[in-house]
Amino acid sequence: MTALTTAAALQRIRADVQSMHAYAVQEATGLLKLDAMENPYGLPPALQAELGARLGAVALNRYPGARGDDLKRALADHAGMPAGFSMMLGNGSDELISMLTVACDRPGAAILAPVPGFVMYGICAQLQDVKFVGVPLTADFELDGPAMLAAIATEKPAIVYVAYPNNPTANLWDDAVIEQIVEAQGAQGGLVIMDEAYQPFAARSYIDRVARHGHVLLMRTLSKFGLAGIRLGYLMGPQALIAEIDKVRPPYNISVLNCECALFALEHADVFAAQAAELRAQRAQLVAGLAKVPGLMQWPSEANMVLVRVPDAAKTFEGMKAQGVLIKNVSKMHPLLANCLRLTVGTADDNARMLAALESSL
Repeated sequence: MTALTTAAALQRIRADVQSMHAYAVQEATGLLKLDAMENPYGLPPALQAELGARLGAVALNRYPGARGDDLKRALADHAGMPAGFSMMLGNGSDELISMLTVACDRPGAAILAPVPGFVMYGICAQLQDVKFVGVPLTADFELDGPAMLAAIATEKPAIVYVAYPNNPTANLWDDAVIEQIVEAQGAQGGLVIMDEAYQPFAARSYIDRVARHGHVLLMRTLSKFGLAGIRLGYLMGPQALIAEIDKVRPPYNISVLNCECALFALEHADVFAAQAAELRAQRAQLVAGLAKVPGLMQWPSEANMVLVRVPDAAKTFEGMKAQGVLIKNVSKMHPLLANCLRLTVGTADDNARMLAALESSL
């Protein structure tokens, strides 16, 4: 009887959901984890003790309250949020993308983004039954400006996502092409979301240009800042737009512990800035090492990852894993990524071990 009722209940779940694959998180036990663009550095012991005492005093018996407003003010100051802008918080950027999709889900709505790109843009659209339009990048992972403009004219998307830098390609796109896309999307009445998840590692930010446009929102996360475990994303934009999108946010979506951790980190932003500077330096060393590996192609990186192409991605991935190094095989994500691997930038020791495993696995 149990199996029969379970089978019957499964029929209540949407067919397209049943045909989907869940977001895959690789098992990393016992491996050097360099697959998810995480900051390899933890808090110094003194700060760990200080944070522990502070979290121990948090009122866990109360729903989140005004402390969330304190966090928004601190983030606005940290990011240099323009005057006249507002902010909303999400349980990571993933929740913000989901809420944007819900808020813009009108009949016939479409969401557009370059591909390959962050998979959650398309996943959130599918879950909300919104059309997703992926516009392929060029062969060297640059924006295809004419194709993007043509898709905007044809589809008239509610949202265009521009990742700055992009994941998994790690590059910053041409600013002139980005402005063409922003102008075209504004002319047809749609939103542009500038996704700056990897801003701590990039040479440029859109923050100094975002206020020029009334239809552009800027999204960031504390995951690459060094706090992937607390799940905290934030969205900045004109007050009128943020006020409407915020209506679909679940109440109390940011826990008191996440909030207090984020506030604590921002009070010690210099520690995390130093970690980001060290990772940028290590990225340069890794790029130099990769350049010496025969049979390997790499692309410029403005993030804490490097995209490389090898003769056989599956063989190299498994060879590295057998040596205790876990990276990300992105070769099946999109045809443009054929035989590509994504390497997270780690500490000097991490990178040396990853490079050795890569060379011996080619």
